[in-house]
Amino acid sequence: MNKILLVLSVALVWGCKQETKETAPAIAETMKTYTIEQMMDNEAIGGGSFSPDKSKLLVSSNRSGIYNLYTVPVTGGEMTPVTQSDSASVRAISYFPRDERMLFAMDGNGDEIYHIFLRDVDGSHRDLTPYPGARASFEGWNKDKTGFLFSSNKRDKRFTDLYEMDLETYTPKMLFENTEGYFIGNLSDNKKYLALIKPINTNDSDLFLYDMENKSLTKINQNQSANSPQDFSPNGQQLYYTTDDGGEFAKLMRYDIAGQTSETVMTRDWDIMGSYFTENGTYQITYINEDAKNTIEIRDVATDKNVPLPALDGMDITNVAFSEDESLMRFYAGGSHTPSNLYVYDLERKNQTQLTQVLNPEIQAQDLVRASVVRYTSFDGLEVPAIYYVPHQATPENKVPAMVWVHGGPGGQSRQNFSALIQYMVNHGYAVLAVNNRGSSGYGKTFYQMDDRNHGDKDLKDCIAGKEWLAQQPNIDANKIGIIGGSYGGYMTMAALTFAPEAFDVGVNIFGVTNWIRTLRSIPPWWEAQKEALYKELGDPNTADSVRLREISPLFHTEKVTKPLIVLQGAQDPRVLQVESDEIVAGVKKNGIPVEYVLFEDEGHGFVKKENQIKAYSEILNFLDVHLKGDTGTPIEDGSPLESEL
Repeated sequence: MNKILLVLSVALVWGCKQETKETAPAIAETMKTYTIEQMMDNEAIGGGSFSPDKSKLLVSSNRSGIYNLYTVPVTGGEMTPVTQSDSASVRAISYFPRDERMLFAMDGNGDEIYHIFLRDVDGSHRDLTPYPGARASFEGWNKDKTGFLFSSNKRDKRFTDLYEMDLETYTPKMLFENTEGYFIGNLSDNKKYLALIKPINTNDSDLFLYDMENKSLTKINQNQSANSPQDFSPNGQQLYYTTDDGGEFAKLMRYDIAGQTSETVMTRDWDIMGSYFTENGTYQITYINEDAKNTIEIRDVATDKNVPLPALDGMDITNVAFSEDESLMRFYAGGSHTPSNLYVYDLERKNQTQLTQVLNPEIQAQDLVRASVVRYTSFDGLEVPAIYYVPHQATPENKVPAMVWVHGGPGGQSRQNFSALIQYMVNHGYAVLAVNNRGSSGYGKTFYQMDDRNHGDKDLKDCIAGKEWLAQQPNIDANKIGIIGGSYGGYMTMAALTFAPEAFDVGVNIFGVTNWIRTLRSIPPWWEAQKEALYKELGDPNTADSVRLREISPLFHTEKVTKPLIVLQGAQDPRVLQVESDEIVAGVKKNGIPVEYVLFEDEGHGFVKKENQIKAYSEILNFLDVHLKGDTGTPIEDGSPLESEL
């Protein structure tokens, strides 16, 4: 799917079962409540590039309070710090193919202007893409490993070009100048063909094959459909791509370059999100979005049979990558009830080694809650999927307050993922229903486009229907239900408080859009390629659409807000500007209702520093305790068991 997202970025780790009714009361008798410091002391790990000798992996971890580089032996053992940043997050990209130089990425405290950095073997580092105000993104190593590909908007801030960086001189060479506003796709190993995408609207993106030698451009799709390139075949003669042409869900296709014909390779009852070949073409890895969680299929190309994945009790494998010789596979596994750990799997010996233990040892695993997938009927009969978290202590005799959680977007999806904030809220007695309102991805293209030019109306009614569903549950206090969301979900929070002021009892707005005219006029220059598609979905603020955009913008209707509100914002946010939150807070305060505002000077669109996450999530819970739960302010002793009647 190619709907343009203003979405809050989070690490996604998918899980499965709900806690059974028989076990929940028993857990409630012995469970502990945890401080936000304890909950945020879970470690988040990302990446996992094998060193040339396969002895260790390069990863990112936030164990220091902010993401830094670490190495970890593939046989297990202590992680070794590589960088010591205390301001900007450092994200691992890759080891060099033939030595232990490293590539990593950093932006400026959340401004999303990423640069690619080199860490040399002597520990020194340098910016390889020091272009003022320009972004750079790693696009992979070339086939002979003499350089790497990267995309950058350094020539024109509106458009992303493709470059190749020589590893000896660190000199970039432009391979493709993008003057027409394409998204850059895959480059074939022989550098002859480049896949390009042109977004048209919510459910229409054209796929092209560009011949690098004769400069010709061939359109691959013929009908209106969402198309996305995945990978070239190992022999370079076919391009694999996904499309929803002719059906509700994305399927995997193979385009024969010489014959200019396409054939279906794989279909599932859900969207195929991605597919690629390993270094030597031995395996093809395919990701499927199966009811808000990942399913991964690894096909042995020679036998055309799937490779069995390791079985881990109660967890799902969410991401995999192979060593260059394809003998080792690193993978992440976790669930809605547990953060994701890193493993290495030996494909010949068929055994795995767990490399990390990211759950804070002070937390009892059984105290965390497994999410379940539920579906409820909205106002017009539409079935709406959602992810539901129920506190262990919730019973018909001990009804608990609840929050409707709205994902970012438009076009995002609430997944069966581990969320420290959600688990913190649930641990302290709040149920959470993460709705996938109409317009969410993952449920077919008809469902996906249902909110086009209809934002803040029927999608909001889906959220209100979620609140009504919660109110009917026997263990939920129907008089204490609020709404929370980030980015587009923050907009939905404000839309709820503004356009349906009596529906929810409180609102938590995490850097939400409040003035669509300004937001759409101030989108970052590097979004030029998708700007027209975004305007077609939401409206063009420079035309008569501005009338409707003003009507659905909460900022111009703040006098209608009657319920307590907390707003959280990053000052460096390039997507939803700080002024959005400044003005909505000022407007709502005039109504004489409780309004709290939490601003972080060193964060962007998403809070990544543990110190700031701790403050943000603490403020949210304190706000809910006072304004939703009606807490008198007497805290339960941190880490102590809950009384069984609570």
